[in-house]
Parts: sequence; structure tokens; C-alpha cells
Amino acid sequence: MTNLTGRLALCAFATAFATEAVAVEWNASLWGKRRAFTEHVEKIAELVEEKTDGAFTINISYGGLSKNTENLDGISIGAFEMAQFCAGYHADKNRAITVLELPFLGVETLEQEVAVSNAVYANPAVAKEMEQWNAKLLMPSPMPQYNIVGTGEPRDELSEFDGMRVRATGGLGDAFAAVGAVPTSMTATEVYQAMQSGVIDTAAFAQHAHLSYGTINEADWWTANLNPGTVNCPVVVNIDAYESLSPENKEALDSSVDEAIDYYLANYAKLLARWDEILAEKEVQKVEIAEGELQKFRDATDGVHKAWIEEATASGLPGQELYDLVTKTIEDSKNGS
Repeated sequence: MTNLTGRLALCAFATAFATEAVAVEWNASLWGKRRAFTEHVEKIAELVEEKTDGAFTINISYGGLSKNTENLDGISIGAFEMAQFCAGYHADKNRAITVLELPFLGVETLEQEVAVSNAVYANPAVAKEMEQWNAKLLMPSPMPQYNIVGTGEPRDELSEFDGMRVRATGGLGDAFAAVGAVPTSMTATEVYQAMQSGVIDTAAFAQHAHLSYGTINEADWWTANLNPGTVNCPVVVNIDAYESLSPENKEALDSSVDEAIDYYLANYAKLLARWDEILAEKEVQKVEIAEGELQKFRDATDGVHKAWIEEATASGLPGQELYDLVTKTIEDSKNGS
């Protein structure tokens, strides 16, 4: 009896050890708090755990692992296995994907934003640039066209943008600079205080961020149709960590991307459906800018696209190829092809 008990105990220990040995635990570095912008990461963690019966888990941290501007650096050294970042936070590190942040590209829906992001992410030159940071682009964080909230009298004419201090990163910042505004590329977590203290007059965000970071609470007005562009914030994984996954775990992760994006889109649609109600609750005036003024803005930013192509090409990237890929993908997406 004693020998049998001992053998059973040894088997149980061996089984437990083997189970523990094959379990995989990843850490994902995000920032702020859980919100519409992070729901696809939350969902993919849930799906991966379900599909592997708990053998592969992803622990999500909101600011506990890294600053948002240093997430790509953390991925490069393997400080964590998954992270989200925004291209405009460090354009010099991810020049290729900043093509997606150019103003007035013509993206009209989140589905189109997913399509164009995926097309650019799949380009070999983009993947190669990310490899410098030991990063693999996993999925986008599709966001609507940015619009601005501001204090004081509404700015509904382009001439009123002259001297306007606006939080806008990347290509959006270039667009506002082209019409005389003064852009600053402070991170999302710094914007509320800057607006509250009067350091900036206006802030450009997608709807969820105006809510999450409290800028809507300081706002007197919101531009409903400025739609100058958006920022691109991919979710990446550490290449070494990804390649070390078992075939089963890798399949669980890869097969969950589309499901996670679909969940994100459905969740974001609910927020957009409530947006007018939220504006009314916050007593924020909805400003519609006349088409003539919008066309002036578009015309003023024409040179931003050309400059991006020239600078990207000069730095060794296929600038024209990436730009053409973006415009063609958007056109195809609109045509349903």
C-alpha cells in the first residue's frame, strides 16, 4: 500500500510538473484604463485562454509595465510579450506605418481602417522595419476619424485655427500646422491636465478617448465633421516569444485576431451610437463645419502627402509604393472588392 501510494503521488507530481512546464504566460503592456480602444486586446486574451484550456494566458497591464511611449522599446528587449503603441508617439521608430496617419486619406468607416491597416502591416518593408524592434504586427486598433473638442467660442472657420494650440500627433499635427495652428504631440494621458490648465485650447481624439481622458468634461464644443484623419496604434508581439509558441498556442493566437477585431468593431459601434446623447449630457455644442471650409483645410494639407513620400523614400522606404497601397486599398474597400 505504501509503495502504491508513493507511486501515485509521484505520478501526480510528474503530471502537475508537466502541465506547469508547458503552460505559457504572456504580459501585455497597455496604458490608461480599459476602454473601447483596448477591447480587442481584452478579447484576444479571453479567446486564447479558452482555446487552450488555460494553457496560454495573457495578463494585461494598464501602465504597470511601461510608459505608453516606451512600449516598443519594451517589446524590443523582451520586457513583455505583447504591447499596444501609437505610431505618432515615436515616428522615427516606425516610419512606414505613419503613412496611415496622413491627413484626409478618405477613410470613412472602421472597417475600411482595418482593411488599410492590415494591407500596410503585410507589406514586407513594414514588417522589416518592425523587426528592428523584435516586433511582429499582430492587429490594428481601428479608430474613427479624429475630431477636436475646445473651450471658448466654437472654431468653425479655418481662419480661426490660426494660432490655435491643439493636441495632435503625427500627420494630424502636420495638417493643423499647415493651417496655422500650433500642434503639440503630448501623450494621451497628459492631455486633460494640459487642457484644464490652459496649455492647449483644443484636443484631437477619437470619441472613446475624449471620454476616457476627460477632455469632453472640459469642452464647450466638438467638431462633428472635421474628420482630418486618425492615428494608427497597432498591437505587436515580441518575435522571439511568438516563434517559441507551440503550434497549438500559435494557432490559438492567430485564429483569434479576426474574432477580436470583430468584437472591437461591434463594441465601438455602440459607443458611436450613443455619442450625440453623450454630447447632450455633457452640454457640449456640436459644431458642423461648412464644406467650403473643409475643402480649404484639405487644400492646405496637400503638400503633407508629397512631403511624406519624399521623406520616406529618402530614408530607404518605398514611400510611393506604401502611399499607393493605402489609396488603392481604401478605394477597393469602398467598392467592396
